[in-house]
Amino acid sequence: MSEPSIANALRRPRGVRKAAAPDAAAGSAGDGLPDTGHLETLVGYNARRAALSVIGIFLRRMAPFELRPVDYSVLSVIAHNPGVTSRQICAALDILPPNLVGMVKALQRRRLITRRPHPSDRRAQGLHLTPTGERLYREAQATASALEAEATAALTADEVQTLIALLRKVYRPGTAATGNGDAAV
Repeated sequence: MSEPSIANALRRPRGVRKAAAPDAAAGSAGDGLPDTGHLETLVGYNARRAALSVIGIFLRRMAPFELRPVDYSVLSVIAHNPGVTSRQICAALDILPPNLVGMVKALQRRRLITRRPHPSDRRAQGLHLTPTGERLYREAQATASALEAEATAALTADEVQTLIALLRKVYRPGTAATGNGDAAV
């Protein structure tokens, strides 16, 4: 059996969830909460908790645009790289090609993107934002910037840049941690 994709690995297990009964012995300070001290020493745990916090805000704010985090990321790559190919998007965002096919079709149905022949590869199609896609992306980008500022309000600007640089070192080891500041949630 093949290794699950990152997206599938991060999903919650399916099934009925029942609220756990409070365990008096589990509370660390008499507050009824279990001890998570060990978990809080783990990079993955802290990264996931931070991501869930930001994604929760993102989902609420992007609902009017009907954009999920991955849709926004794909639109951002297309906006900043007109003519980019599906293969390049898959490589940049770590998306499986079959998953991107459905996203591209959905974005085309919404008339946000269009395909055009690639200038140097006759077999490939370049993806471009339509005027409608450009307008929606500009509004969504402003919303994403505002929600990022809200989500990181407890940090200084230098701390935000340090956090981004450190996280990049985790998911892109051995590469330069530079970027254009665009949020790709």
